[in-house]
Amino acid sequence: MEKRSLRACLGKEWLYCDGGTGSLLQEKGLKGGELPERWNLERPEDVIEIAESYFRAGADIVNTNTFGANRLHYPDRAELEQIVRAGVRHVREGLSRSGRTDGFVALDLGPTGRLLKPMGDLEFETCVEIFAEVVRWGKEEGADLVLIETMSDAMEAKAAVLAAKENSDLPVFVTVVFDEKGKTLTGGTVESVTAMLEGLRIDALGVNCGLGPVQLYPIVKALTEVCSIPIVVNPNAGLPHAKDGKTYYDLSAEEFSDEMKKIASLGVQVLGGCCGTTPEHIRLEIQKTGELPFCEPVKKHRAVVSSFSQTVVLGKRPIIIGERINPTGKKRFKEALRNGDIEYILEQGIEQEDAGADMLDVNVGLPELNEPDMMETVMTRLQGVTALPLQLDTTNLEALERGLRLYHGKAMINSVNGKEESLETVLPLVAKYGGVVVGLALDEGGIPEDAEGRIRVAKKIYARAAAYGIPPEDIIIDGLAMTISTDDNSANVTLEVLRRVRDELHGHSILGVSNISFGLPQRELINSFFFALAMKSGLSCAIINPNNEAMMAAYRSYLALSGFDRQCQGYIAEYAGKANVFAGKGKVVVTAEGGEKAKIGSAELPEGMQGSPLIDAIRFGLGEKATEETKRRIAEGEAPLDIVNRELIPALDVVGKGFEKGTLFLPQLLMSAEAAKAAFEVIKSAMSGTARKERGSVILATVKGDIHDIGKNIVKVLMENYGYKVYDLGRDVPAETIVETAVAHDVKLIGLSALMTTTVVNMEDAIKLIRERKPDAKVVVGGAVMTKEYADDIGADCYAKEAMDTVRYADTLFPEA
Repeated sequence: MEKRSLRACLGKEWLYCDGGTGSLLQEKGLKGGELPERWNLERPEDVIEIAESYFRAGADIVNTNTFGANRLHYPDRAELEQIVRAGVRHVREGLSRSGRTDGFVALDLGPTGRLLKPMGDLEFETCVEIFAEVVRWGKEEGADLVLIETMSDAMEAKAAVLAAKENSDLPVFVTVVFDEKGKTLTGGTVESVTAMLEGLRIDALGVNCGLGPVQLYPIVKALTEVCSIPIVVNPNAGLPHAKDGKTYYDLSAEEFSDEMKKIASLGVQVLGGCCGTTPEHIRLEIQKTGELPFCEPVKKHRAVVSSFSQTVVLGKRPIIIGERINPTGKKRFKEALRNGDIEYILEQGIEQEDAGADMLDVNVGLPELNEPDMMETVMTRLQGVTALPLQLDTTNLEALERGLRLYHGKAMINSVNGKEESLETVLPLVAKYGGVVVGLALDEGGIPEDAEGRIRVAKKIYARAAAYGIPPEDIIIDGLAMTISTDDNSANVTLEVLRRVRDELHGHSILGVSNISFGLPQRELINSFFFALAMKSGLSCAIINPNNEAMMAAYRSYLALSGFDRQCQGYIAEYAGKANVFAGKGKVVVTAEGGEKAKIGSAELPEGMQGSPLIDAIRFGLGEKATEETKRRIAEGEAPLDIVNRELIPALDVVGKGFEKGTLFLPQLLMSAEAAKAAFEVIKSAMSGTARKERGSVILATVKGDIHDIGKNIVKVLMENYGYKVYDLGRDVPAETIVETAVAHDVKLIGLSALMTTTVVNMEDAIKLIRERKPDAKVVVGGAVMTKEYADDIGADCYAKEAMDTVRYADTLFPEA
């Protein structure tokens, strides 16, 4: 009998995944810290039996025991290949022994445990190749799909997706780990993660691990509201707790299946389990949810551009794209590009965000520069200081692909046009990497003089994009604003194009607004009035200078007049009490819903600290500027310690609070830390060896057997920012090493981290040894699998649910003098 196709039944019928393989391995004797993938070679029968048990329970998809099988954990390449190939064979054998022929073998790719650059030390292309070799072996051995799971960083998920797609034709599923606030470790939201991964054309997207079905319910509900592809939900069996040195989960199979029935009713398509879920959990889940009506995925037709943490939805209100990161007509910007003055470019981005931009245009093309390298540098650095989505603006195909490959989100792409060469080179990149692409209404015949001609080109772009599988919502038409100084009718033609794109094509539009006034005096008068007319005609996105008050006044007035600004809140907040409406840049940004955009502002700084160049350099992660400003202040006679206490520490405190509140995310946190470090180096040098006074010392370590240290590294950055000396012992650290370090340096606070359920038992062992040999030391624990109850069970003094919890606990132990 011919085997059924996974793609044919995905999204058409209920499909079920297996459960917590690691939990069953522990039941069979896997010790804490022992690498489970080695059982593929050492205890194959146990692995086969687990796969067979899940297939017998009714699971359609069973994962290979390769979650951590990569070269970072298994440096012996020959051994790694054997592990991966054996993992696929074992699941295939389990399927055969179950008597079924309709199951699927999922090649399981888990996270590397390392952060990608610039947040960490792992190169993106290295990460792609780490996953790629596993995919190649798994494909050759007969895997039916690639399951990329437990991803807490969407950029690492992107690396794995590219590895899977560039090295196989297998279906690709991705499941992501969100916390109870609906955020990934690196600040991603359900919306931003969905935008990026759907753009990469994965086959199914969902959630797993970290939480049980009760906690995941609102996250899954949010996912169903924005996701257009099949949704996978694989929760833990509730929350963990420890007993007699073992990890247990608080939901029985009966309770778990009842909760999963509620989740199934939300309209998902693939169900299973993660840590703590046994074949019985899966069997009852299938029995109860299989009775429910099946809902196929619904296309949402949302035009979305995203960064790692923010999404901009086109069509709700006109979107502002800041135009200042572009060398055209900007002498100072060209100098910055030629001199490698990246921080000047970053400042342009920060200023535009502060002035009200929703996105930033990024154009770094100069004939004498290596544009692909410059695009990578500027784009990557920008994503470290701002969470705004970016528009990659280039005619250099290599620069465009480099940017799209390394962009953390779903970018806007500027641009494609109706010429055959452009269509055949740009659209394949959009199809591969995802993005919202600007379609210029011109072709081999040039720019059509009338609206009908431009609409004809627009239709051609839509049709060719569709042939590449690019949906119409991901095309945004540029009707081309041509200067009225040479053609009296050009503005009318452009406005007609905007109206027809909106009313006839039901699409979205964009303009470089200021082109309309080229060659005229007092250009902002023409620009601002044309901008208002364009918005009224349906303009979706405007590429403008948000620092220009005339343009922003037109924009805010339009939002108020058109009902986008509820009760005129944004307008009032900007202009109330101003004697001159053009007296300064605005700081309030009105969102589509009428509220304020969450971001760190100078209002959060202590009284008198606003406007300090040094504080701003720290807040926005500008290391060179922080160095220069610190040197300047010291040269002018300011005491180094005064600079630390009056500016550096308050700035870092604002950054820490922003991270805690979720208005600032991991990339910005790390960039701020680097800027502060640069300033402190200047201070240290000026003090001739006098060390900065530290509040206390802390040991941080990921416990033995666990190779994931992302969370620990975030805590390290925060602890150092708050004045603590950190002994970072790294990953896979034996309890003896932790205790010996604590004794040698008389450390009174020890932070332990674990991500894997198979290694949390080692955390308990470490705590016991600490109590025996360093009883005056306090222990704080954290990690994705930890809970307050679990922390109490294993004898920890504090459970750090979030990174800042460790700082707060340390502050109670080491109050400032």
